[in-house]
Amino acid sequence: MRKSLTKTELIRYQPEIDRIFKQGKSQSAKGLKIIVRKNEIGWSRMIVIPVRHYGTAVERNKIRRQIKEIWRNEKERLVSGYDYAFVVYPGNAYDYNLLKQVVVTLCKKAGVLLSSEASSQLTY
Repeated sequence: MRKSLTKTELIRYQPEIDRIFKQGKSQSAKGLKIIVRKNEIGWSRMIVIPVRHYGTAVERNKIRRQIKEIWRNEKERLVSGYDYAFVVYPGNAYDYNLLKQVVVTLCKKAGVLLSSEASSQLTY
């Protein structure tokens, strides 16, 4: 399986982002929120959205890169066919390993992380 993050796996257009926020289901932890919505295409896509007052541009880009890398490494464990929006809030400075634990935990809470025994399918 290809592990790189391609352009087709990124959500780039505002109507698609609005649809995720209106129709998606969300789970949150301190400083991070995930919104998940089933899409009509066969693969998963993602976007990372730091809120307006999240640090400097360097910090916003760093958190985007970190979450994209976590998602890229964990995407084979996630249910395919969903759109994921990660909203990052200021205040918590996670190191990479703690951020990875938080992202995986949020995916479990949202029900999109595949279990090792059987794959669970969601209907949103």
